Amino acid sequence: MSPHMKYGIAGVIIALILLALPIPLYVPLILLVLAIAIPAIAYAMLDPSQRRRLRRARGRKQLGG
Repeated sequence: MSPHMKYGIAGVIIALILLALPIPLYVPLILLVLAIAIPAIAYAMLDPSQRRRLRRARGRKQLGG
């Protein structure tokens, strides 16, 4: 799992924990949206050649190999 994926999962978990606290509802919702949107926007900003290179690099990472 990439470090960026770990950060995204941590953001979602923190937002879910904040939902249980007595704070305004918009604070954890904003954090949750940002944790999901930032990696998606970053991927969308890549050039097609960069996306191909990223997919190739992800494909090489296999279990046991």
